[in-house]
Amino acid sequence: MSTTTAQGHATPHDDTSIIRPLRRDSAERVLVCFGFCGGGTAPYRPWASLLPDDLDLALICYPGREGRFLEGQVDSWDALAADAAALTRQVAERPYLLFGHSMGGWMAYDVATRLQDQGVRVAESVIISSCNAPYASVRERDKFPAQNDTDEQLMAWMRNFGALPDYVLEDPDLTAMALDLMRADIKVRDSFHCDDTKTLLSPLTVLLGETDEVIEDNAEVRWAEVAAAGFSARHLPGGHFYTPEVWSVLPRYFPWDAEQGGSVA
Repeated sequence: MSTTTAQGHATPHDDTSIIRPLRRDSAERVLVCFGFCGGGTAPYRPWASLLPDDLDLALICYPGREGRFLEGQVDSWDALAADAAALTRQVAERPYLLFGHSMGGWMAYDVATRLQDQGVRVAESVIISSCNAPYASVRERDKFPAQNDTDEQLMAWMRNFGALPDYVLEDPDLTAMALDLMRADIKVRDSFHCDDTKTLLSPLTVLLGETDEVIEDNAEVRWAEVAAAGFSARHLPGGHFYTPEVWSVLPRYFPWDAEQGGSVA
């Protein structure tokens, strides 16, 4: 399995740390996706059929879940971001795009700025979904769900927002594991901190749900402040995970042509 050295570089990965459903080794570019709080790579795998032919798909699996279960979960944002950045470096030899939903949006921003600092080629595009702009640390409105939520409240959140598959809800053991993972991710998310003066050297696209109560009113303005190479925003139907119909085809709203911007219909 993949491990991260003291310098923040991962050892050669296997199929448990970077999931590549398409295996397009000759593709010109690669889309790198980061998971949301309590989630894994599964919600992104069906998107493989929607990607352009010249694009590969790389799903970053965080420690402590799926094939990396035996590694144990990390306990801080810095550790998680260092692991994600080190894995992303391994697929950044060809042009790449970064995508993150909710907590994964902060991860996409953090990984992008870390790789910039390390002199790695910058991403063709950074795509942020359902995520408030980064401040120096986590604010109260971003602590949703919260560490002091009951198991019942967390289950309701995962059920209502569509983050928990039906087969997990029907299995008490899997449900318990999902709750443990969610609580661990909430702890890591709440330790998020960054230098919010750092700007992205990649074009930035922000997607937001029209009825998402988690997102602040000035989210677009705040994200635009960290975008040094172009910015666009789009509001989509639904809440934090949009509507099921929108979520199932979300890559259709990604700007595949970074120079022209826009999205595919």
